[in-house]
Parts: sequence; structure tokens; C-alpha cells
Amino acid sequence: MGIRVRGKHRESKAEERRRASSFCSPRSPPPTRSGSATPAPHPGPLPSFTMSAAEAAPAVVPETLLKKRKRDDQWAAAKAEELAAAKTRNAKNRTLIFKRAQQYQEEYEQQESQLISLKREAKLKGGFYVEPEPKLMFVIRIRGVNDMHPKVRTIMQLLRLRQIFNGVFMKVNKATVNMLRRVEPYVTYGYPNLKSVRELIYKRGYGKLNKCRTPLTDNSIIEEALGKYGIICIEDLIHEIYTVGPHFKEANNFLWPFKLSAPLGGLTKKRNHYVEHGDAGNREAKLNNLIRQMN
Repeated sequence: MGIRVRGKHRESKAEERRRASSFCSPRSPPPTRSGSATPAPHPGPLPSFTMSAAEAAPAVVPETLLKKRKRDDQWAAAKAEELAAAKTRNAKNRTLIFKRAQQYQEEYEQQESQLISLKREAKLKGGFYVEPEPKLMFVIRIRGVNDMHPKVRTIMQLLRLRQIFNGVFMKVNKATVNMLRRVEPYVTYGYPNLKSVRELIYKRGYGKLNKCRTPLTDNSIIEEALGKYGIICIEDLIHEIYTVGPHFKEANNFLWPFKLSAPLGGLTKKRNHYVEHGDAGNREAKLNNLIRQMN
């Protein structure tokens, strides 16, 4: 009996050790029916390859955004094309403006030399040279509205002389001379030379663009308003005004009335005529001195 008990005791201890070792080591999976063992599983969790419904579906761009992108691309292409065309046009205009300026300068010099030669020829023949009738005059308002007749006020508005020391160019004809006779006590006028016309337009010149008073800072302003008449730069405008060309009316209407300063030293006597040592009336060529004082 003692031997059997010892054997059982030994077997029980061996079985306990086997069981303890089985708890410490990972248990192998049970064999399959075929007898082969399955491979050991991955120690960590398997990555999930499943995608959500939002990720699986392709991204949808709103139709309004697509239209906006298309519109922006079309606008950028049109703008680039417009800038390229403007650059080419400006380059051509620059060359044309330079040639016209040279042509006008040669024309002015030729007229001056011709005038000198005619005066010399008349002097050699014992006569005197009579200058042609002037075609251009410049009118300046020198008095306010006190004691002004309604008809005179209406003529002042027609002449665009609404404020004191306003000035405008006018063509010399019968109608303008008759109007100036009615408003002669309130204005002074005369015949400007090329220098006066150029200084007035360059220094005090403003144009009427879209019914607004716009400074003449760029030739594009003149081209936009008068390009259809062949006037594309400020030298064209000066030439058209000084020579009283075929489009003098359009060019003169484009020019805003000049706002001049009070003359240096003041006026002598506004209520008297110029021939009576006053300021009103026709000064003829002496008007250029007054323009220098007021410009």
C-alpha cells in the first residue's frame, strides 16, 4: 500500500507541475480534423481595411464653384488679352504722337518765318503788312452778378462764364461778336498767341468726361473723348484750338471753362473800358500779358 501511495503522490505532483506550466505558457490551438495545427495568430489586433461611406464616395464639387472658376478663368484671359492689345496700341500711338508733335512744330515755325518774310517784303516795297483777321479769341469774366440784366446773365450762361475769372476760347464770327458787345462791361477779351494757348491748356486745362471735370493728366482721357475726331493727344488739342480746325466746336466743348487766378497787382478799373484805361472790353494782343498774370 505504501508503494502505491508514493507513486500516486509522485504522479499528482508531476501533473501539478504540468498544469502550472500550461498556465504560464500560451496554449496552442486545438488541432484540426486533418491533424495539422493552425498557424499562430498575430499578437496585435489586425488593421481594419474597411472605409466609411463618405470616404468611399468621390468628392463632389458644387456647381456654383465650378461656374465661378470658369468665369474667373475667362475674365483673366480677357483681361490679359485686353492689356496686350492696349500695350500694342499705346506703342503705336506713342510713335504717332511724336511724329505729329514734330509736324506741328515745323508748321508753327514755317508760319512764323513766312510772316517775317512778308513783313520784310512789304517794307522793301514801301508799304506795310496787314495781318489777317484773327480767328480765335479768349474771353475772361471780370465782374460779378451785381446790377446784371437778365439778358446779359443768359448770354453769360451761353458763354459758360458762370463765375468771376472764368475763361473760355471762342471762334471769331458775327454771332460771337454781337454777344460780346452785349456783355462787354462784364468781360475782357483778346486774341491769344500760341504760347498763351499752350500754357492755359497745360496748366489750367480740364476736360469734360462723362459730365465730370477731369484733369488732363493722360492722353488716354483726350483719346477717349475726342479720338473719333482724330484728336488723340494734348498737342492735337492745342493745334485744333489754335488753328480753329474743323472740329474746333467739339474740342472747345470738351475743355472745361478755365478757372484763372486774380491778376497780380489787381485790376485797374473794372467799370471802365480798356481804351479808357480800364479793364473791360477788347484788348486784342495785349490780352496775352493779362493771361500771364492770371495763369
